[in-house]
Amino acid sequence: MESETSDPGEIVKVAIVDDHFFFRQGIRDVLNSQPGITVVGESSDGEEALEMIAETRPDVVLMDVNLPTINGLQVTQQIKNDHPDVAVVILTAYDDEEQIYRAIRIGASAYFAKDVAPAQLVETVRLVAQGYTLIANKCMTQEEVGQWLFELYRRYGISPEDTTFSPLTEREMEILQQIIEGLSNKEIAITLGISQQTVKNHVTSILAKLNRSDRTQAAIHALRHGWVRLQKL
Repeated sequence: MESETSDPGEIVKVAIVDDHFFFRQGIRDVLNSQPGITVVGESSDGEEALEMIAETRPDVVLMDVNLPTINGLQVTQQIKNDHPDVAVVILTAYDDEEQIYRAIRIGASAYFAKDVAPAQLVETVRLVAQGYTLIANKCMTQEEVGQWLFELYRRYGISPEDTTFSPLTEREMEILQQIIEGLSNKEIAITLGISQQTVKNHVTSILAKLNRSDRTQAAIHALRHGWVRLQKL
């Protein structure tokens, strides 16, 4: 990735949102050691992050997905509604194409696994601050991003106009619907034609993304947010 030469007098202001202190510290140390970049705020909580961003007005936000109170993708959506010029870079342990699509669709400028190399992260901060979007290590213009989103929309069938947002993948939503209908992991595996271990893996991912401790809490959370509905008898 190559960025355009920036004005040496310009400072890119960055905010970090992650609930792990040592991860934030490591990112902060890396960024503050770079010329032209400064960390202006940090938060470990979704709701607090929105307040912090309103106060500090960063150019770029580095955002985790799994946060207390509000998950990172929902925070990203709110940031883009309130501060459309702020670029958001998602840093997460979940790295699959559909999740990347969901993040970019709601306004994120880049999506990386948390093991991203420091030099790549620094370059990403500089690029998204200039208005670029990074997908699969490719630096894209807004026109190229639009074409990418259209292709992924046809693949996953998620309407860009849908205002009901869920951080779960299509398969996870399918499994959550089965949980709400009262099926066990074994019954879900039979119904969907997948292994019981695969179901367990998806359930673990669902609980982590929704920051819930058990299946019932996850199901209630989804119902309250209107992501899935009880089947009519």
